[in-house]
Amino acid sequence: MAKAVAHSYGKDAVSVYRIAGDSLFACEVRVVVRGAAFETSYTEGDNSMIVATDSMKNFVHMMGLEYEGESIEEFAELVGTRLLSRYEHIEGVQVSAQEVPFETIRGNALRRRYDAYAVAELDLDRTGVVSSRSAWNGLHMIKLTGSSFAGFVRDEYTTLPEAKDRPLFVHMNFGWSNADFADRAPGEEVRDVAVSTFCDVSSASIQELVYQIGVQLLERFPQIATLDFYAENRLWDTAQTGEGATVYTDARPPFGVITLTLER
Repeated sequence: MAKAVAHSYGKDAVSVYRIAGDSLFACEVRVVVRGAAFETSYTEGDNSMIVATDSMKNFVHMMGLEYEGESIEEFAELVGTRLLSRYEHIEGVQVSAQEVPFETIRGNALRRRYDAYAVAELDLDRTGVVSSRSAWNGLHMIKLTGSSFAGFVRDEYTTLPEAKDRPLFVHMNFGWSNADFADRAPGEEVRDVAVSTFCDVSSASIQELVYQIGVQLLERFPQIATLDFYAENRLWDTAQTGEGATVYTDARPPFGVITLTLER
């Protein structure tokens, strides 16, 4: 006999664009709920306790109307807390909010950016926030000099030459958990320190680079308890070389992948 041991359901890709005067708050939200009351919808086709995901979408939009701040972490907390308050049979909820970045052109005119964006991921139950993670995804950064890669294992499979000074192009996502959700590291400042460290560090590998970024973040932000990194080596392929210049072209797969998790 089949036994349900875990289940959840929810709504993804709920877009929220709140305009108040000349202010725009823009994000995309995912809500996933859990609870024993939902099991019979799987096992018996009984939907009497199911909150329709379309209702969840409308709920998120109503919270967007009510929310007056600019923090995606605070908005995610509002959505999760109010959802638990409204529906007593929901035992827990996971809410993630992904920034949709815009920047002001002039006055009340803005343009959509397609670069790095902030992310907030919260898990809540009736005791409050159980766990949380903030992140910056989609950082695409290049250093023209100040990176090397040498001294690695050389054997019959090795064709890569050593590089004493090379350009470095990485696609990076990094996230962090705060020791106390109520006392959070400021997300934009965390991003700025990470980017500044990328610029300043001369690294022997991407591994060392992400480690040094992590060291700086832990030193600068005592609120951070853990850090995690995911980076892809997207260094362009050499197309042509000449006197004093090199022409590159986009790298083709496969890409090198580096991960790192740090804690205090």
